[in-house]
Amino acid sequence: MVAVLMERGVELVVSLLAVLKAGGAYLPVDPEYPAGRIEAVLADAAPVCVLSTTALEASVPDDVARVLVDHPLVVSELAGLSVQAPVVEVLPAHPAYVIFTSGSTGRPKGVAVPHAGIVNRLAWMQEEYGLSVADRVLQKTPFGFDVSVWEFFWPLVQGAALVVARPGGHRDTSYLAELIQRQNITVTHFVPSMLEAFLSEPAAADCTGLRAVFCSGEALAAPLRDRFLELLDGVPLFNLYGPTEASVDVTAARCTAGDGAVVPIGGPVANTRVYVLDGSLSPVPVGVEGELYLAGVQLARGYVGRAGLTAERFVASPFEADGGRMYRTGDRVRWNADGQLVYLGRADDQVKIRGFRIEPGEVQSVVAGHAQVAQAAVVVREGAPGDKRLVAYVVADGDTAELASSVREFVAGWLPAYMVPSAVVVLDALPVTVNGKLDRKALPAPEYAAGAGAGRAPATVQEEVLCQAFAQVLGLESVGVEDDFFALGGHSLLAVSLVEYLRVRGVSVAVRALFETPTPAGLAEGPGKPRWWYPRTSSPRAPSRSRPRCCRWWN
Repeated sequence: MVAVLMERGVELVVSLLAVLKAGGAYLPVDPEYPAGRIEAVLADAAPVCVLSTTALEASVPDDVARVLVDHPLVVSELAGLSVQAPVVEVLPAHPAYVIFTSGSTGRPKGVAVPHAGIVNRLAWMQEEYGLSVADRVLQKTPFGFDVSVWEFFWPLVQGAALVVARPGGHRDTSYLAELIQRQNITVTHFVPSMLEAFLSEPAAADCTGLRAVFCSGEALAAPLRDRFLELLDGVPLFNLYGPTEASVDVTAARCTAGDGAVVPIGGPVANTRVYVLDGSLSPVPVGVEGELYLAGVQLARGYVGRAGLTAERFVASPFEADGGRMYRTGDRVRWNADGQLVYLGRADDQVKIRGFRIEPGEVQSVVAGHAQVAQAAVVVREGAPGDKRLVAYVVADGDTAELASSVREFVAGWLPAYMVPSAVVVLDALPVTVNGKLDRKALPAPEYAAGAGAGRAPATVQEEVLCQAFAQVLGLESVGVEDDFFALGGHSLLAVSLVEYLRVRGVSVAVRALFETPTPAGLAEGPGKPRWWYPRTSSPRAPSRSRPRCCRWWN
């Protein structure tokens, strides 16, 4: 196994191909992950080395072997090697890649997917949707998520063009719309929540060169389906479903406008069998809810170094003649009258938030590891329809001053940004039921506005504009110049909304800049300081009390 820690770009694509052609399995490590997460993944997977670049060398733990592909010595050595692919024997059962997903015990788990599984998935996709050399596929999914696998390799094995989005570009709807048009993209993928943000981008309506758009990662709502098919009339939309443990996707359906209040996830892909079973592993009738089990060639080998967990989730199948395995998904589904599966939710606590698979238990375990936390609980709250957020509730072990911000900072050092609770609520005690279990209904809603706007007032026109925008998008009365967008309840999709809000008012800012400096003061004066155009009546030293007429910045 070889880990790859790189930004999205040509070097990344070449490195993934190199690992596979050498007969290895690649382990994607996102450089945006905090140091604690990177160390944990590498320690658990124990790759032989890490492929990275000189710019990211500091992200590789000191005790891990590394090859920096752009280092002068490496470049010189590579120049003297043969350009012929090495002759290696790779069997269908050998792993092609290992992707880590959230783990309910507090420890992420690495899913090892064999060549047989992903080759079947790619062959089915080609048979079903037929790429040609004239197609251009957009690769924008972070490579730590399995959708990226078909984005990379489907066009490459079929001779189509692979167009790689810039690092962080997957969050910027304006950039994506421009890129799709400029590069004549014909095939792309969106998580439903990001598709909703994309359709709010005015330029999205001009992306008529698309011939296929795929959705997966979370439930696709019928109103969003209909909105897409109306805005991009004639562009096919496909709803796919599948866990990482089954080679990306196992069911698919083409969407039709107005086709019911629930969008089905479809039927099985080639060489895959799906079973809807009750608690005794008996099939349930059409229309009756059951748990979804998967079988066939696309099943993963299991979890790296986790034999017990593998045996728990990959169980013996009573339906397979050769005594094969089934994967227990934990998803609740039912068959509809048309022979398609309808997704109903989870049988456990696992959640999908903006397309990210999260085990609240893993987040809770990290929160509980804070030195000043005596007890912790992490739940998902949905303040507005579709707006799911992680909230941590803690009981302090000692002083509570600044504990909430300290816990968020601590968690951010160990988990990816999408797993950091949007709010931390400090309680005297966790509420429990008469049975002694956590009483989720008694947990208070977080107050994101608490403390907002308490800092200094804006001192410049730039800060005033940004504070107004933050407050508007977050639904707050006021925001201070030092207030953190994400600490006030912001998340990746609200970041897109903020960028769009500013754009229509003549201010251009990249989504990535907001992630790097998430305060009004930081954006106004951060690294790579933007240039502004001021109205003649405005001054950077004396901001007006009314909304500025026009401001603009650019990188």
